Amino acid sequence: MDEAVIPLGAIKGRGSATRLAHRFERDSRGAFDDGWDTLGEAAAQAGEPPPTEVIWETARSAISTNDSPDVGFDRSINPYRGCEHGCIYCYARPTHSYLNLSPGLDFETKIIAKRNIADLLRSELARKSYRPAPIAIGSATDCYQPVERELRLTRAVIEVLREARHPLTLVTKSSGVERDLDLIAPMAAQGLASVSVTITTLDADLARRLEPRAAAPHRRLRILRTLAEHGVPCAVSLAPQIPFLTDDMEQVLEAAWEAGARGAFYHVLRLPWEVSPLFRQWLELHYPQRAQRVMARIHDMRGGKDYDSDFATRMKGSGPWAQLIAQRFRQATARLGFNRERLHLDTTAFRPPSLGGQACLF
Repeated sequence: MDEAVIPLGAIKGRGSATRLAHRFERDSRGAFDDGWDTLGEAAAQAGEPPPTEVIWETARSAISTNDSPDVGFDRSINPYRGCEHGCIYCYARPTHSYLNLSPGLDFETKIIAKRNIADLLRSELARKSYRPAPIAIGSATDCYQPVERELRLTRAVIEVLREARHPLTLVTKSSGVERDLDLIAPMAAQGLASVSVTITTLDADLARRLEPRAAAPHRRLRILRTLAEHGVPCAVSLAPQIPFLTDDMEQVLEAAWEAGARGAFYHVLRLPWEVSPLFRQWLELHYPQRAQRVMARIHDMRGGKDYDSDFATRMKGSGPWAQLIAQRFRQATARLGFNRERLHLDTTAFRPPSLGGQACLF
């Protein structure tokens, strides 16, 4: 008897349609087994999205370092692992595999929260050997995803950095950042903070499918406007650029400039490890007529593969299509005035925080 195939359908409120098996998993699963009581179309018809589960973790360190030549920072803080926003393209999805969790639905519904992140940061900044440099917050998963509203781990991190007069940058797709303007705006006035807002497209329908729990495009423009009105240096991230999907780069840049962004950057789509089958599955579900063309152009930019991890090309790709995207970006940003001045955050005001949790008076 032939194996029954479960039709692939969207699960309401989530980016992934399945609980994808991963490379460290011992028990193999069917390609369309999502790990819930209902699958595919049945879940969509049920009307209730899979709930979010917070898993508390006692972390061993707060600051992660990297020496990647194509990354513009050497240290970062991520209060969470996993992200409720459910962006199908998220390159951080495979990190859930190391926890023996699915990079698919588990990544979106089982959020690891580092309960001691602020205390660890305080201890690490207080070390005599520590030398300040801007810390990127939320570089892997969004530091203002929905659970932050209650858990407030990101706010606790920023409070420590404010006390230490330590520079920070953060990137988000969430209006949650507005809650912390009472901390971020004064730091920005001292040259200690900048914020980037990701806007991949102005097409609300595409954004809803691509990034199902992130803020709508028009709301992200309002975030930029609010940041700029409070004197916070802000940039727009157009990452990732996906051929035949996110094709309104110039319009995004124009709207972001009007909203107050003065910096801009982009990356092309990356499909490492389990992100590749997840993205292919998503394409076949939402844009079956374009799926073949999209993947063909991705292969054009990745030397015939889904992904190439070479530092020289992994962010921007290679070949004619990558060059075309780069040319469009250069021309649009030059015309509008983006990136004319490089932002330098101040590291000279740093002072080690008090280990007792109280700010120093002198």
